Amino acid sequence: MRSDPLSGAPDGVPSFDLTGQPWLPVQLLDGSQATLSLRGVFARAEEIRQLAGDIPTQDFALLRLLLAIAHDALDGPADLDAWAELWESEAPFARVPAYLDEHRERFDLLHPQAPFFQTAGLRTANDEVFALNRIIADVPNGDPFFTARFPGPQRITFAEAARWTVHVHAYDTSGIKTGVVDDPRAKNGKAYPQGVAWAGNLGGVVAEGGTLRQTLLLNLVAADSRGAEDARDDSPAWRRPPTSPGAAPDLEAGLKPRPSGVRDLYTWQSRRLRLVADGQGVCAVVLTYGDPLAQQNMYAAEPMTGWRRSQAQEKKLSRPLVYMPREVDPARAAWRGLAALIAPREEAGAQRGEPASFLRPGVVEWLARLCNERVLPKGTLIRVRTCGAVYGTQQSVIDEIAEDAVAMAVLLLSEADRPLGQAAVDAVADAEAAVRTLGDLAADLARAAGSESDAGKDTARDAGFGVLDGLFRIWLGAIHEGEEPEELRTTWQRTVRREISRLGNGLVEEAGEAAWRGRVLAQPKGPVWLNAASADLWFRSRLKKNLPRAYDPDPGVEPGAGPDPVEVPA
Repeated sequence: MRSDPLSGAPDGVPSFDLTGQPWLPVQLLDGSQATLSLRGVFARAEEIRQLAGDIPTQDFALLRLLLAIAHDALDGPADLDAWAELWESEAPFARVPAYLDEHRERFDLLHPQAPFFQTAGLRTANDEVFALNRIIADVPNGDPFFTARFPGPQRITFAEAARWTVHVHAYDTSGIKTGVVDDPRAKNGKAYPQGVAWAGNLGGVVAEGGTLRQTLLLNLVAADSRGAEDARDDSPAWRRPPTSPGAAPDLEAGLKPRPSGVRDLYTWQSRRLRLVADGQGVCAVVLTYGDPLAQQNMYAAEPMTGWRRSQAQEKKLSRPLVYMPREVDPARAAWRGLAALIAPREEAGAQRGEPASFLRPGVVEWLARLCNERVLPKGTLIRVRTCGAVYGTQQSVIDEIAEDAVAMAVLLLSEADRPLGQAAVDAVADAEAAVRTLGDLAADLARAAGSESDAGKDTARDAGFGVLDGLFRIWLGAIHEGEEPEELRTTWQRTVRREISRLGNGLVEEAGEAAWRGRVLAQPKGPVWLNAASADLWFRSRLKKNLPRAYDPDPGVEPGAGPDPVEVPA
């Protein structure tokens, strides 16, 4: 903590114009790295493979910033036809440079009255400033030993500070923060927990194309798909008055509720922040809470996450139907959550006449519409990337950042090709069931040897998912229009049977002498003798029950030989 003059940045510190200064790290199509300005990113979007920020959540936050700029500069797209024109255009972002020129002053990181994504004059009662680990997510606050930047960054460049400024509004932690002058919520110099910043609640979902140009357009959901044809009130942060230390005035009762649309939401000022700079860079920060935003039933506004029905919230709020964002699960690969992407929005619970238990991300619904309306060819290969932060200790720290992606043809998301999409969802269920069976074998072998621990079960399950991971991605990415869902499912079950059987054989062979001798176990139907041989027999019986298609006769294949339908590339 250091004292800081109220006047803000010292005289002589130049402005840092984000529209013209390089600050956005990218990976180009040839694999090389570059750092570009906002103007440069849009101008070279066709040459860029993807954003390449410091951590995955930073890329997600920066992409949403770029989307807010694109939506506002293009004032849309309003509908499917407008989007199709952009997709076919040689210069879809031609209006962006003039737009950035118009709002250039609000993109100055060091502007004296309205610094980018900051609150000018933000101060504590004692004019304290704080270490940069409060905004840098790869430096654990309180655990400086767990970072390559030990003992912590004393100064960072303006470019890096700009990236972390965007990130902190998206993913900042909760917990008690510093109280600032003129914030009515502060008590005794403290700002009490208000929850994590908005994107920290999300299991983020991004549709990726082969270039950043395609990625931006694929996620540029048209207003009529969002139920927001009239977006005149939808403005990003830089077209609104500069923030003040207290709660946002237009969140008070009686005024139009916010967010007013995706431009507002993607630039939501979850925090109040002031960077402290000198001539060489940023050396300290003042940070506190900003605009609150409730998670409940925000699915119409937020397209970049899935949603789950929460009966606990319905009971707590006495509301008939409440959906909450689906969180990221670092223990599950993206393909294991395929049902949340492929299953139609109305399908879950429909047979019982109940509301859906989950809703697909709006961006996935948008991709399905593009496919259904034949705007995108069915064979278009897209990558659905998931990203999110996992918080710990009352959400006051980030424990883990999870990221994964799964590639598939866009036809799997469409209603017209629902049988193919359902085959993919069912294939995930096949894998889950087979891996559970492998885990049960490990547990049975442990019990046969006299142990009651489930540690071996978890290890076996991890091995099962590990061996199926790459195979499923290959199988899924190869699905194309005109294939037979039943044949696809059979091929996959045979692959699963082969791989899980191989792992099961290894577990039995390594079981040890005690497991082969076995012991008597008390069961509800009477005593059972359990040893490695009987555990193996149970395993094969369960596997056949869970993968029936893998045991169907296949003409031309000798009994017991087993097909080899999905190969791992060398």
